[in-house]
Parts: sequence; C-alpha cells; structure tokens
Amino acid sequence: MGQKTVAFIIPVFNEQAVIVKTVEKIPEKFLTVCVNDGSRDDTEIELKRTRALVVNHPINIGQGAALQTGIDYALQFPEIGYFVTFDADGQHSIEDALGMLDTIKKTKVDIVVGSRFLGKAHNISLSKKLLLKLAIKFTNYFSDVTLTDTHNGLRVFNRKFAENINIEMPGMAHASEIIDKMGRGKWKYVEVPVTIKYDDYSKSKGQSMLNSINILVDVVLSRTRR
Repeated sequence: MGQKTVAFIIPVFNEQAVIVKTVEKIPEKFLTVCVNDGSRDDTEIELKRTRALVVNHPINIGQGAALQTGIDYALQFPEIGYFVTFDADGQHSIEDALGMLDTIKKTKVDIVVGSRFLGKAHNISLSKKLLLKLAIKFTNYFSDVTLTDTHNGLRVFNRKFAENINIEMPGMAHASEIIDKMGRGKWKYVEVPVTIKYDDYSKSKGQSMLNSINILVDVVLSRTRR
C-alpha cells in the first residue's frame, strides 16, 4: 500500500450505476475501502473494475454496519492516520473531503463533520429539510454535542477516534450513535460547510421523504434503547 495515510470508507449497496465513477473521484494517493453490503445487482462486478479494496457482506446489514466493517479493515494498516466516510451515490464532493482533511490536520481535532446547512443542499425538498431539522434537534438534545447537521455521511476523523468508535446500530441511526459517542467521549470536533447534491438517482437510493421519516424514527428508537 506504500505510504498512504488516509482511508476513504465507502458503504455500498446496489450502486452498479455509479460506484466506478465515485471511486474514480478519489485520488490514488489515498486508500479506498468499499464495503459491498449484500448488493443484489452487479455492484460486485463493477467494483472489480476499480482500484478499491473490497469487503463483501453476504447479506445486506445496513450502512452503519458497513461503515464499521470498512473502518475495521482499514485499521489493519498501521500507517493510516485519517479516515473519511464517503457516500457511494455521488452526492458528496471530493473537494469538500480534501478540505476537511486539511482542517483536521491544521486544527488537531479528532473529527470534522460536514454540514449541508452551513453549506449548500442542492434540490433538497422542504419536507426533507424540516424532518432533518427535527432529527437534529432530537440528536443535539440527547447528546453533549451541538451540530447543525447530524445525519451527514461526510466525516473525517483520526485513528484514535476510529479505534474507539465501535458502531453498534447497523442502520441509518448509526449517525446519531456516532454523535452520542463524540459527546460521551469528549472528543474534539469541528463542523464545516459542505455541499450535498440531490438528484433523481440519489433520491431513488434512499434520499426520499420516506427515508427522512425512517431516520427520524431510528433516532427516537435509539434513545428509548439507551
């Protein structure tokens, strides 16, 4: 692997149409780990066309579980000092991720969190925005962390945080779990503006109104289980 010190972790589920393009966005100087979370289309075939290291889940477990698998895999490489969680569907900007890497190195915080509400969210519906805002209020209320965007999948964190994160919630509620762990562990963090692009494809992959409701339900249920 050479002297690669940054790992991009990409959870992947039924992304045959875009995964090659998404991986190609990531500079070759970084390690790319794709976790194929039980895809039922030709995602596995398409991943073989990329330079990514691939871990396959035999069945679909959920994005949280896929992220933890990818983090555990990348931790095998002692030279990896920084981890980037990056969505497979193309809604994240590689320029934002590179900027967040610069931020974590300059500020010496443990985690940098992206915020579409400090930055831009192209083509986001009003209903989705309102539901996400409600989920933010829930998450901030129950944690010791205050953020403007608690369900943004674009994050950068250091190795120490990666070694301690241990995501237990397999589905979308893992985002709130990560925030909880940030607060309970007193990890140093900073939030930065990022751009999220919603298009017909990303909406078909779970960026719909129904998914926003599911996120809110997961947040509420996660609190009752604690």
